[in-house]
Amino acid sequence: MQTFASLRRHRNYRLYFTGQLVSQIGTWLQTAAQSWLVLDLTHSAIAVGVVSFCFYGPYAVLGLLGGALADRVSRHRLMMATQGAMALCAAALALIVFLHVDRVWVIDLIAVIRGVVLVFNNPSRQALMVQLVGRGELANAIALNSGLNNATRIVGPGIAGVLIATVGTGWCFALNAVSYLAVIAALGAMREHEFHPTPGIQRRTPLLRSIADGLRYARKTKTITVVLAMLLVISLFAINFNVLLPVLARQTLHGGPQVYGLIAASFGAGAFIGALIVASRERASPRVLLAAACGFGAAQIGLAFERSTLGDALVLVVVGVCYTLYTASTNALVQLATPGFLQGRIGGLYSYVFLATGPFGALLVGWLSERGGTDLAFLVGGIGTLVMVVFGLATRPWPMPTGTLRARRRATTSS
Repeated sequence: MQTFASLRRHRNYRLYFTGQLVSQIGTWLQTAAQSWLVLDLTHSAIAVGVVSFCFYGPYAVLGLLGGALADRVSRHRLMMATQGAMALCAAALALIVFLHVDRVWVIDLIAVIRGVVLVFNNPSRQALMVQLVGRGELANAIALNSGLNNATRIVGPGIAGVLIATVGTGWCFALNAVSYLAVIAALGAMREHEFHPTPGIQRRTPLLRSIADGLRYARKTKTITVVLAMLLVISLFAINFNVLLPVLARQTLHGGPQVYGLIAASFGAGAFIGALIVASRERASPRVLLAAACGFGAAQIGLAFERSTLGDALVLVVVGVCYTLYTASTNALVQLATPGFLQGRIGGLYSYVFLATGPFGALLVGWLSERGGTDLAFLVGGIGTLVMVVFGLATRPWPMPTGTLRARRRATTSS
């Protein structure tokens, strides 16, 4: 009953969830196909890292701007616009493959455009969540969304492996373009009068001042400071699977797209299990966050010493479980420690830390894979994660905000 509470109680969230179900399958089709296409054209792990750098690079420059904008305009309508732009980018990728435009710089350019769209999409998506379900069930909705993302991570790469081997990468991009129509239709069918109210900021407040207000609040709130400091380092060194998994499949395990689909689906299966565990819990917990981060780091060190496809697939299940437990707990703790009028800016800051490290992490693991293979990249990622677990333990567990606990109790009682 607790696991699916948000879906049972909120029509708008059911629409959002259904649209994302279709769209996320398409997203994982594209993610797998894009990495494989670049690796096939260049035979270089660094080139795969460069395309990820191009995608996440704009977030490193403009990420905080998107969060401030999400507190000024309709998050619902902003997300509809960004989803439409993402659909056009996917269609462009399909077109260049069908026309045999074998130029990696074109793929990099489209990745930059997608990255700029992502700057405005992610903060609006983070802030919209609290409007769909309210603060009392926010942690549950975040966990269910993580479960959805990772369930599609199982299906998407598996389908991509079959499509790449049979009809080519172009159809993966084309299907992703079509899949965005589902989420756009779901957003359009929502009833805005059913949104949970969240106070906004004064529109005449200067944009830079709005960003500074969000940063000031984050700096003064210990929960947010510690959680985001951990996320910064772990994202940089250890969350770069879009680069590492295709290189692991092709260069370390000497396999084809089917092997890539298998190990990517194994990671996704574990991540889905982790999301169900988080959703079944009544509240976000710093202890779960620390334990999951510890397991995540240890499992990556295990990957560094594993040599078989089956062994890597099994370890990646464990990596996936711990990954979702860690990231979903991080997201929930940050959002629950944030007042409604700052939701867009702090949500944008979370996305900024999570994604702005992506371009540098992608180049780092691409370079490490070129020098010492994926074994070295996984080893560095695992050690970096365990160091941050020690940091988290040294700060002591952070209590949940008392207002959050009261809100959750009221929500449970009223239901």
